[in-house]
Amino acid sequence: MARVIAMLNQKGGVGKTTSAVNLAAAFAARGLRTCMIDLDPQAHMTLHVGLDGEEVDCTVYDILVDPDRSIDEAIVSVDERLDAIVAETDLAAAESELAEQSDRQDILARKFAAVADRFDVVMIDCPPSLGLLTLNALAMADEVFVPMQAHFLALQGVGKLLETVGLVCRSVNPALEVTGVVLCMHEKQTNLAREVVDDLDTFFTESRDSNVPWRHCRVLQPPIRRNIKLAEAPSFGQTIFQYDSACRGATDYAALADDVLAQWNDGPPKDVESPTDAEPDKPVEHDPAEISGGA
Repeated sequence: MARVIAMLNQKGGVGKTTSAVNLAAAFAARGLRTCMIDLDPQAHMTLHVGLDGEEVDCTVYDILVDPDRSIDEAIVSVDERLDAIVAETDLAAAESELAEQSDRQDILARKFAAVADRFDVVMIDCPPSLGLLTLNALAMADEVFVPMQAHFLALQGVGKLLETVGLVCRSVNPALEVTGVVLCMHEKQTNLAREVVDDLDTFFTESRDSNVPWRHCRVLQPPIRRNIKLAEAPSFGQTIFQYDSACRGATDYAALADDVLAQWNDGPPKDVESPTDAEPDKPVEHDPAEISGGA
């Protein structure tokens, strides 16, 4: 059964789509059958891999709004072991079109179940908002990765995002966990970056014994260094490995994939209960606002 990751941040311009595409490509390069799903109406993931939602017969929009369209119709091959389900601008209308449908939050999960055994990993690029499209991603996902830059204001955004995921876990997907933070456009030599990373590490360490969806979360390694090749690759419709497999952007995402796979093989810490086993009424000991000092 596929392991489903939602790449999510409410703030735009943090490296969300770049990380979704290139981490998915790195998994595929390591032999994992990988599927990318573009749930962002901007369709940046789609464009990044050289596809055009307006020219594809069946997109994620059709899957969501047309009960007669199957997931099989929407899968497009991108590279060896790497497939995609693309987006188009009409996707922005899906939320209003599905407003009256009672099961609208898990349409994608139900339809994708028909092909889930074909893939080892599914990477969902979520929109930078918390509407119906994001809820479909979170209802389907096993875990959430949060891409961010090591800036002070980004910490507050991560705190708000964790609160939101907590609400979704209680109402839509109790098994969902936030398992990783991906540091993008990273400049590790600055004092600010070091302080932000230290704050994140401390916060996640102190959350280990709490019954919260981020209790197993950590800052994934290595950080993705600022690299112009990562910005150039989408204009050629290529992943970073297709565009320049020797650049440091490709090296960083390859190492990041190895880090994630090592964690999956190891599993969660043996001395920590899973969220479903912990007492449901145990209080949250560490509020997400603490990441940014309550700012």
